[in-house]
Amino acid sequence: MTAKLLDSPVPIAAAPMAGGPTTVALAAAVASVGAFPFLAGGYRTPHALASEINRVRDLGVPFGVNLFVPCRHKVDKEAFAAYATELEPEAEVYDLHLDHSPITDDDRWDEKFALLTTRPVPVVSLTFGLPSPSDITTLQDVGTRVLATVTTVAEASRAEEAGVDGLVVQGPDAGGHSATFDPAHTPEPIGTADLVRRVRKHADLPVIAAGGVDGPDAVHRLLSAGAQAVAVGTLLLRTDEAGTSAAHKGALADPQYDDTVITRAFTGRPARALRNGFIDRHQDTGLTGYPAVHHLTRALRKAATEAGDTDRMHLWAGTGYRDAPTGPAADVIRWLSPS
Repeated sequence: MTAKLLDSPVPIAAAPMAGGPTTVALAAAVASVGAFPFLAGGYRTPHALASEINRVRDLGVPFGVNLFVPCRHKVDKEAFAAYATELEPEAEVYDLHLDHSPITDDDRWDEKFALLTTRPVPVVSLTFGLPSPSDITTLQDVGTRVLATVTTVAEASRAEEAGVDGLVVQGPDAGGHSATFDPAHTPEPIGTADLVRRVRKHADLPVIAAGGVDGPDAVHRLLSAGAQAVAVGTLLLRTDEAGTSAAHKGALADPQYDDTVITRAFTGRPARALRNGFIDRHQDTGLTGYPAVHHLTRALRKAATEAGDTDRMHLWAGTGYRDAPTGPAADVIRWLSPS
């Protein structure tokens, strides 16, 4: 019998959305109607993440935490400096100076890992790659189920060999960053249901499906393809409890933004966003270099967000963004839940 990955009565998970949209309030709202919430550990300080974990733990519901696995992709310093020069006119709008030397970090992996091994949570999901098998075993030894987010059969096979408990199979229609292990790789165009079926033929692990969810029919297709549960992100971006900025929420409903595109322009790693002027101006550069490009553009993106400048913001969105409703997140889960 296949092990159940998520201890929730409803086979829907609130996908972890780093950078603000995922909040404790959102986690509480989706859990209140039987879905499984994930907290987004990416970009959070260990202290802030610990606080969020404690607050969700107090709810007495099962939940998970997502971590970004450190990326070891080498950055081309000359290409990076050229891209920084290209972006200077964007930064000058906000009187910002861009550092032409790449900054990299590991998102404080060791500290967050220590937090999750000393104060275990029910589930940890991993994005952007795999840690060492010993790290996976350490999490499992403290009672945590470990999930790897994968985008290909090859990644699924590597995750299975590393000893994870299950897979989050992310299709290319998902909003925000692709979980691809290789930031130089552009995800193959494939429906998430087809990707789930393909992975399940080659990996003997339970699966959660993510990407391209635009309503109840999509949930049904993904469960029928063999997924145990479906992760939902974009459809929660405009809800009352989401921490999405007002400008981002507005853009998701603005007829001006009528397409999404996979781009490296903002962070140096493929991510799906609403197509805007920043992408049009810099898409062709195609610089691969995460997290260096993320750090390069971070202050600019923050200033643009504070100013409501949707022409320069990273407007992460999956292909189902037009169906993202306003109102309580619990209503979205009820709408999506299989009858």
